[in-house]
Amino acid sequence: MQGIYHAIMGFMEQGGDVLWLIAGLTFFMWTLIVERILYFRTEHVGVIRTSTEVWESRPERKSWSAHQVRDQLISEASEKIRGSLPLIQTCVMLCPLLGLLGTVTGMIAVFDAMATQGGNARSMASGVSQATIPTMAGMIASLSGVLGSTIVKRRVEFETEIFEDHLTMDH
Repeated sequence: MQGIYHAIMGFMEQGGDVLWLIAGLTFFMWTLIVERILYFRTEHVGVIRTSTEVWESRPERKSWSAHQVRDQLISEASEKIRGSLPLIQTCVMLCPLLGLLGTVTGMIAVFDAMATQGGNARSMASGVSQATIPTMAGMIASLSGVLGSTIVKRRVEFETEIFEDHLTMDH
């Protein structure tokens, strides 16, 4: 167990400070993804039930005002269903950008080593690894986030469509 810890810490040191930002953002992103999945397993049924009961309690459902109430119920439920999906998608987009930031800071370290040590290969190699590791980590974090956000987005679209179809206009 201690060997794993040292390996992870060594990797984080090679990648530089930006790697910690990527790790934090990835943890935050996956926390939001898990929260959405848990929402669908727990709270979602109650949200749909409450909105459906409000709709079903209406004496009529064909007038203009009934259409407006239906649209409002759909909008409110859709907002709850969507939840943190936009924030998840923002995190997915930020991961590669932070990876590029790591590339830039790593290349600055390479240029600094070239300027101060006259192109010493050993010091340049440290900067090159500091440039490539965050790029790789940012892309991997982004790809994992794309997978998670796609699953959540499909579920959001499916549940919203089902809810819209459930609120019928007859009566």
